[in-house]
Amino acid sequence: MVSLPDDLLRAVDAEARRLRTTRSGVLRQLAEESIGRRSGRRAERMAEIETAGGSGARHGGRVAELVKATRPDL
Repeated sequence: MVSLPDDLLRAVDAEARRLRTTRSGVLRQLAEESIGRRSGRRAERMAEIETAGGSGARHGGRVAELVKATRPDL
C-alpha cells in the first residue's frame, strides 16, 4: 500500500493511460529508473573517489576519509 497526494495520483494515472499500462506498472517503472540512476551515480562517485585516492588506494589509503568527506547529505 502506498499513499500519494491526489494530484500526484492523478498524474500517475494519466501516465498509466498514456502508456496503456497499470498504475502499478508506472510506479514500478519509475522506481526501477530512479534506483538505477542512483546506483549509477554511486558507482561513478566511487570511481572518482578511488581515482582521487591515488593508485593502490583500494580499501586503504585515504579512501574512507574521502568517502566521509564527500558523502552527500540525504
